[in-house]
Amino acid sequence: MKVSKYLSKHLRHQPERIGLTLDEAGWVEIDVLIAAAAAHGFRFTRDELDHVVAANDKQRFAVEGTRIRASQGHSVEIDLGLPAAAPPPYLYHGTVDRNLDAIRAEGLRPMNRHDVHLSRDRETATRVGARRGRPIVLSVDAGAMHRDGHVFQVSANGVWLTKAVPAEYLRFPESH
Repeated sequence: MKVSKYLSKHLRHQPERIGLTLDEAGWVEIDVLIAAAAAHGFRFTRDELDHVVAANDKQRFAVEGTRIRASQGHSVEIDLGLPAAAPPPYLYHGTVDRNLDAIRAEGLRPMNRHDVHLSRDRETATRVGARRGRPIVLSVDAGAMHRDGHVFQVSANGVWLTKAVPAEYLRFPESH
């Protein structure tokens, strides 16, 4: 298993599996993380960790001094402490065809995460959708949502977060 996947699993979803306790904002001491991983048979150095953090194209992790956390995407209860932010007029969400009926009926829901993840551009949303099959990009009328009182935040790596996107704010491609 690659270091990046290992970090994602344990900093976003299952810290307790290796005996980690994240603080309320999702941070853990790097030395504690490395020791916990080694105690569970997965070894990596601080240099390897620093390389993964710096080289990750999606900037999934943030390092602050001697601590590390995942930038977003947690299924464990944490508060990233992100301020509310005014979104651009439109944001985008990548998905696949098999999800469209549920999205039309219920809008976008966070599923097993804390927030719905949205992209600033169609290209990023296309890459996100492509991880699950042939991508379909939905447009989100983020400006109208914001005017109607929905709260948005933006993570350190540029992912826009909101609790849900009601279906009336979504625009589907015409062929779907």
